[in-house]
Amino acid sequence: MKIAILSKGPKNYSTKRLQEEATARGHNVQIINYTHCEARIEQNSQVVLHNGELLKDIDAIIPRIAWSYTRYGSAIVRQFEMQGIFTATSSIALVRSRDKLRATQLLARAGIGIPKTIFSRGRLNADEIEKLVEELNGPPIIIKLARGTHGRGVVLAETRKAARSVLQGFYIMEEEGTNILLQEYIEEAAGADIRAFIVGGKVIASMKRQSINLEEEFRSNLHQGGEGTVVKLTVEEHKAALKAAKAMGLTICGVDLIRSKRGPLVLEVNSSPGFGIEQVTDRNVAEKIIEYVELNAKRRQHKDRVGA
Repeated sequence: MKIAILSKGPKNYSTKRLQEEATARGHNVQIINYTHCEARIEQNSQVVLHNGELLKDIDAIIPRIAWSYTRYGSAIVRQFEMQGIFTATSSIALVRSRDKLRATQLLARAGIGIPKTIFSRGRLNADEIEKLVEELNGPPIIIKLARGTHGRGVVLAETRKAARSVLQGFYIMEEEGTNILLQEYIEEAAGADIRAFIVGGKVIASMKRQSINLEEEFRSNLHQGGEGTVVKLTVEEHKAALKAAKAMGLTICGVDLIRSKRGPLVLEVNSSPGFGIEQVTDRNVAEKIIEYVELNAKRRQHKDRVGA
């Protein structure tokens, strides 16, 4: 089988691991820098070129799209979908998961536990900010840009003054289409969250991520210096993770959740999760993904799943 891994970085750990496992299982693997791709669209003809060369005879793609290239990357994924080529992550699910507001709305509609969230765009005066902070049982509160990953664009405002300063700073970017999410701070989580890695509707690995120095950095992401350890999910956490992945339409993803007094709360569903969990848990995540692609690549892609 010919598998194309859509990745900007062939030296990235996740890309290398996918290539290793696919090659070991006898597949022809091609790493495609999707930012060097072009879509050729004509009546009854939709193809993809990479560095000017036509990509053909591809059986499946595994998108590893960087968050800053979501719009372009998802368009290239969609072009493959139009050809009926199997994709491990659909273009519509990729777009859903990268928009924090949209994702939060979908999670809430599915009845999944989430931290209380307020969406705001217009400029707020001091009194309005004060009311929002109180409504979220703060301070402290979490302030997020609607788009971002690896903990970027996420700020802990520990005082009302800090909340005003952060919001004013974010609103300066308003001309660029900045949307803001304000979220309650779950104190009992104590700077820790849980990443559940899902492949094909099953949790294949899970780890707890803990901020090493909560006073200096509340984010627990490994990319932000968090420390990972193996953790066993509770029944409720396991159900919440699978339900969140289904709500996003993602068959391969990382679900981030925290433990709270009212049960597990989902923070985010990552459509292109890193493979650091392999090193923490000793689980072969890359192999599970290739197995999933093998089992599903021969299915015909339904046109109504393209998401155009």
